[in-house]
Amino acid sequence: MAAETVTSTDRLRRARFAVAAVFCVHGSVTGSFATRIPWIQEHAGVSAGQLGLALAFPALGASLAMPLAGAVSHRFGARTALRGLLALWTLSLTLPSLAPNVWGLCGALLVYGATAGMSDVAMNALGVETENRLGRSIMSSLHGMWSAGALLGSAAGTVAAHLGGDARLHHLIAALVLTALGLVFCQGVLDVRSTPEEEAPPRFSLPPRSALIIGAIGFCGVFAEGASLDWSAVYLRDELGSSAGLAAASTTAFALTMAVARLVGDRVVDRFGAVRTVRVGGAVATLGGVLVVLAPHAAVAMAGFGLIGLGIAVVAPLAFAAAGRSGPNPSQAIAGVATITYTSGLIAPSAIGGIADATSLVFSFGLVTLLVLGLVLGAGVLRTGGRETASSTPVPAKSTGPVGQDAGPVG
Repeated sequence: MAAETVTSTDRLRRARFAVAAVFCVHGSVTGSFATRIPWIQEHAGVSAGQLGLALAFPALGASLAMPLAGAVSHRFGARTALRGLLALWTLSLTLPSLAPNVWGLCGALLVYGATAGMSDVAMNALGVETENRLGRSIMSSLHGMWSAGALLGSAAGTVAAHLGGDARLHHLIAALVLTALGLVFCQGVLDVRSTPEEEAPPRFSLPPRSALIIGAIGFCGVFAEGASLDWSAVYLRDELGSSAGLAAASTTAFALTMAVARLVGDRVVDRFGAVRTVRVGGAVATLGGVLVVLAPHAAVAMAGFGLIGLGIAVVAPLAFAAAGRSGPNPSQAIAGVATITYTSGLIAPSAIGGIADATSLVFSFGLVTLLVLGLVLGAGVLRTGGRETASSTPVPAKSTGPVGQDAGPVG
C-alpha cells in the first residue's frame, strides 16, 4: 500500500511538472507575438485604430471557440485534446506576421484567438484537476510558468527586434520549436476521460452567478495584463520616442515581474490569504499605472509596467482556484471564469487601441489604472471561492475539468 501511495504521488508530481511546462509553452507564443506587434503593424501598414480593430479578432475567435474545448476533451480525453489544441495554437503564431493588410491581419488573429482560447481552457481545467488531486495550491505557480514562457518568448522577440530581424522568419522558427516541445510535454499530463455513459457537455451554457462575481475581479486584472502586454512596446515607441529594442524590452520587463510574482504567489497566498494579497497587489498595480501615465521618459514607464505586472500577477490564478471551489458545479464555474478573464485579456488590446485612436495612449492607460484600483475595492469576493489560503483543508480530489475521470496512470 505504501509503495502504491508513493507511486501515485510520483505520478501526480510528474503530472504537475508536465502541465507547468505546457503553461510555459503557451505563454511563449504570446510573448513571441507581443514583442513583434510594432513590426507587424508597420509591415501590414495599419494605423493605431486599425491595429486596435485587428486586435479585437482574437477575442472574437476565442469567444466562438472556447465553448468547444469541453466537448473536444469529452470526446478525445483531456491529454489528447490538449496535445492537438496546443499544437494548433503554437502553429498559429506564424499567421499574423504574414498578413499584408488590416483585413488579412484580422483573419489571422481570428484563428490565433480561437486556438489560443481552446488550448487555454483545456490546460487550466487540467491545472485545477491536478491541484485538487494534490490537495494544495499550485495555480499561481502554473500561471507563473505561463509568465515565464511569455518572458522567454518576449526576450527572444526583443533580440530579434533589436537586430532588425524579419518577424516572419522569427515566428516560423519559434512555432516549430514550441510545437515540438508542446507535443513532448503533453505526454505527461493527467489523462482525464469521461465515462461512456456521461453526456457530452453543452457547447454553450450560462455561467453560474458565483463565476460572474469572481470573474469581475479576474476581468480587472486580466484586462490590465492584456493591455500592458500588447501595448507597452507601442507606448514607449509612440509616446516616449524609444527605440524598437528598448520598446520591446518594456514588454520583457512586464513579463519578468509577472513571472516572478506568480512563481512565489502560492507561498504569499498561503501566508496572507487571497483577499489581502489581491488588495495589496491592486494598490501596487495602481501605483504602476500612475507612473506609466505620468512618465517623463522610458525608464519611469518601464518601472510602471513592471509594478502593474507585479500587482496583478496572482489575480487570474486566484480567480480560477476560487471558481473551482464555488457552488455545486465547479466545472461550469471554471469555464465561466475562464471565458470572462480570457475574453477580457483579448478585448483589452482592441479597447486600448480604439480609445487611443480617439484620445491618446496616455488616456487609455489612465483607464487601466482605474480598473486595477477596482482590485483594491473588490478583492473580498474571492472569499466566496471557499479555500482562501492553500494551507486550509485540502479539497478532495474530484474532476473539475471538462471531462470526468482519470483513464489510467499518468506518464
